[in-house]
Amino acid sequence: MNLLCIDTSTENLSLSISRDEKILKFRNAKLNRPLDLSIMPSIKKILDNAGMPMKRLDGFAVGLGPGSFTSLRVGLSTVKGLAYGTHKPVVGVPSLDILAMNARGSAQICTLRDARRNLVYACLYKKEGSSLKRKSGYFLANIQDVLKQVKGEVTFIGDGLKLYKDDIKKVKGITPKFTDEKYIFPQARHLVPLVLKQLKEGKGDNIDKMIPLYLYPDHCQIKTRKK
Repeated sequence: MNLLCIDTSTENLSLSISRDEKILKFRNAKLNRPLDLSIMPSIKKILDNAGMPMKRLDGFAVGLGPGSFTSLRVGLSTVKGLAYGTHKPVVGVPSLDILAMNARGSAQICTLRDARRNLVYACLYKKEGSSLKRKSGYFLANIQDVLKQVKGEVTFIGDGLKLYKDDIKKVKGITPKFTDEKYIFPQARHLVPLVLKQLKEGKGDNIDKMIPLYLYPDHCQIKTRKK
């Protein structure tokens, strides 16, 4: 199955082309012009570099956020347009899930994306190999409220580390690990293990009902951890 995966939730445009589990080409780059002017030329370029005509794609995957409102709308509308035009399925995945897949060799993960105004987008996970299980809801909170939900050995990942690494180190009961800075943004290539099985089974999302995941400003509260 040939897939085009996209995430536009951060300042980087992340793209990947894959065949089954193999990543043929991927790109993570900060653009020097507006996303709405850059996204289709960038998609065409990576398809050309992978030797993958649009007509040979079997499906699409896209990061839903949270993140930049404008960028998320551009990314999602672009993927919807491609899916409509090619009559191929698409799956949307919260971008915090994609970010968590950047962590390696860690059982417990806490994603921290800078949401500004002294807040972070966060979620807690358990990861085993390429299997990812969410342990909390997606929430928007200050770092102190996030850290109240965390204990033991935890890998923290995301651009929130630039702001809050020192705060994390001070908390008792937490043994923190921090990922390298090159992994602080979601990478579209990590969408593949999250969506491949679903798309192979023909279980794409309803395009008309796909919307960005907005946690801010309409839902400014902690969501309780799932049992």
